Amino acid sequence: MHIDIDKDVCIGAGQCALTAPDVFTQDDDGYSALLPGGESSGSPLLREAARACPVSAITVSETVG
Repeated sequence: MHIDIDKDVCIGAGQCALTAPDVFTQDDDGYSALLPGGESSGSPLLREAARACPVSAITVSETVG
C-alpha cells in the first residue's frame, strides 16, 4: 500500500488516528502523520481511516511491483 497525506489539506481532525491507530498518529502540530511501518502494517482499517478524513487529505493506493 502507498499512503499519501496531503499536509496542505489536513486540518488535524484526528479521525485517521482514531480509526487506525496502528497506522496513523498526529504530529506535534496536531496534523496527521504516518507511523513508522504504517504503510506495511496491512491494517484492515486503513481504507476506512482514509474515508473517515473529513477533508479527504488521505489517499490510499496499491503499490505496483
